[in-house]
Amino acid sequence: MLGFLVRLLPFWVREPLLILVGSVFGVRIMYLAHRDGEWVAAAIGLVFLVFTAVRVHTVARALRARRAPAPAAAVAPAAVALAAPAAPAVAVAAEKEPNAWGQAFAAVTVFAALGAALWLGPHLLPSDDDGAPRAVSCAGGEDEELPGAYRKTPRAVTGDELCDALNRPDLAQLLGTPAETATAVSGTSNTVPSADGKVAQPEAEVQFDTYTVNVSVMYNKLSIAQYVELMEYGEETDVKTLSVLGRPAVLASDHMMKIEINFGGGASGGPVEQGPLARTLSVALDAKDRGGYYDITVWSTSGAFPEDGALLDIAEKVLPTIPERTV
Repeated sequence: MLGFLVRLLPFWVREPLLILVGSVFGVRIMYLAHRDGEWVAAAIGLVFLVFTAVRVHTVARALRARRAPAPAAAVAPAAVALAAPAAPAVAVAAEKEPNAWGQAFAAVTVFAALGAALWLGPHLLPSDDDGAPRAVSCAGGEDEELPGAYRKTPRAVTGDELCDALNRPDLAQLLGTPAETATAVSGTSNTVPSADGKVAQPEAEVQFDTYTVNVSVMYNKLSIAQYVELMEYGEETDVKTLSVLGRPAVLASDHMMKIEINFGGGASGGPVEQGPLARTLSVALDAKDRGGYYDITVWSTSGAFPEDGALLDIAEKVLPTIPERTV
């Protein structure tokens, strides 16, 4: 349909239009092909430029034909002799032909704006899809029914609320990898058994290409002081006690667990293996250390983790934003 409409245009409108469109698209495609190293796109741009060169040649030949003087028509003497002498002379005004240069200039002027819009549009107008990775968001779980342990613990935060607090725009910068964007986030309202029954243990996790950050809250009666004593009998290494936000805290390193699950072939999966080394900062829920704590854990598949200062920065930014629920 578009080709049919173009053929209906006058010659001195159609040809300048095709030249303009062909040159704009050709140069634009060649530029993008050179920038991205795409040889297929370069071939397409070359086709546009060759097409434009053919149209320019056609217009140049038409202009030369119009400027050439037309040969004078020979008047036969016999035809003059047959003319009636008494007939009045009738002056026939030659039909004025359209101005080719005027039409060409008008076409170029009108469609120059179109070419400029095609060329500059992506740079001047905001784009909803610029190819950059988008930050993922936490899934809302307002309608999710919480386990009974959360009703027994007035201050217990949900996994979704914990996810919202952890999934900060500056989290990658706090980790020392500001160019990265979160690839996956999650928040779950878990529970764990205790001496008094099940207690709330919500957790949230944010994954980047380099590091994974997990934050969980343990609403039990275990204090940081008691936790440090337990670490002395465990396999935790590089244990360091400190204070964060005026609360007792402890830093320790331990290996994650690696579990492989096979959903095919009827096999249940392989044994539990030792995963990468992780660094955890545990911070008491209150300054008096009356029980319960936050765990901020960072690890990577390579086994490396950032400096301890990164965990401290995350704690100082994230913990104050975690809401405390009431019944």
